[in-house]
Amino acid sequence: MKKLITLLVLFATSLAIAQVPQGISYQAIALNASGNPVVNSSVGIRLTILDNASNGTAIYTETQTKTTNAQGLFNLIIGQGTVVSGTFNTINWGTNSKFLKVEMDATGGTNFVTVGTTQLLSVPYAMHAATVSSIAGNSNINDEIIENKTSNYAFMDYYDNKAYAFNTTTDMWSFQSFNTNATPELVTSNGNFGFIDNYDNKAYTYNGKTGVWSSQTFNTNASPVFMISNGSFAFMDYYDNKAYAYNSSTGSWSVQSFNTNATPDFVASNGNFGFIDNYDNNAYVYNSKTGVWSVQPFNTNASPDLVASNRNFSFIDYYDNKVYVCNGRTGVWSSQLFNTNATPTVVISETN
Repeated sequence: MKKLITLLVLFATSLAIAQVPQGISYQAIALNASGNPVVNSSVGIRLTILDNASNGTAIYTETQTKTTNAQGLFNLIIGQGTVVSGTFNTINWGTNSKFLKVEMDATGGTNFVTVGTTQLLSVPYAMHAATVSSIAGNSNINDEIIENKTSNYAFMDYYDNKAYAFNTTTDMWSFQSFNTNATPELVTSNGNFGFIDNYDNKAYTYNGKTGVWSSQTFNTNASPVFMISNGSFAFMDYYDNKAYAYNSSTGSWSVQSFNTNATPDFVASNGNFGFIDNYDNNAYVYNSKTGVWSVQPFNTNASPDLVASNRNFSFIDYYDNKVYVCNGRTGVWSSQLFNTNATPTVVISETN
């Protein structure tokens, strides 16, 4: 039986968030009846969106012909093929579960054989990744999958006063000089590196994607410590009263001032950072996706605690009787009033 190993199904949204997706990016490895990849060949694919169940009503069907590479891999966009029935752009993703039925002709024709039906999870703006646990007898495919994961390397030369980083994607070394009196220590996160030079009063970060070092100056009296989270870095400068965050996606630093009497601590979650300023009565959150700090004022009598989960942040103001949540995707705060006699506790439920 012919088979497909599905590597990734990703919903590609349009520029307007409120609109439905205009296509689904689909990637797979085509295998023949013997379990070997169909290499450098045309394969015929028929794709059907089913409503509500794996044997549900077909609401959209299309066909495509694609050419595999030397490992049997091919890519396509569902919604951009030759339409057999239905209209992709009118699919109501908000009602019922949706399933994707895939059929293939390994010779590139239209003699399709069913190779699998998979539920499209959390449509239309979510990712469904099916992992390939093993592909017997084909080390080349295993090698290609493994090579998608990278490890960068770095070390300190305390005699030449340089930090060196090697990028396994670009296969290049780069270095960052530091003060001759400094003996900084490297910290790591998701292929990125960072260190603090307390003599030149600079924080340095190395971006594992771009291979570029960047720096952020801080007060000469400060001795900051990095907070790291999901490839991003942050630190507090309690002399200049500023919070700094490094965004690994943009490779840039961003700053947020706080009250001169405050000594806030960071709370981190999946690359986002937040803190409470109890003197200015503000909660601040840095969103690594938008690259923007957002602020939420609270009652002057309140001293809330900031909690974080899956990039989102929340706190309770028992004087204004409100629960506040900062959305980790949009960086926008929202609130909900509660009864003046209530003292609620927020319970967090994390999604898979």
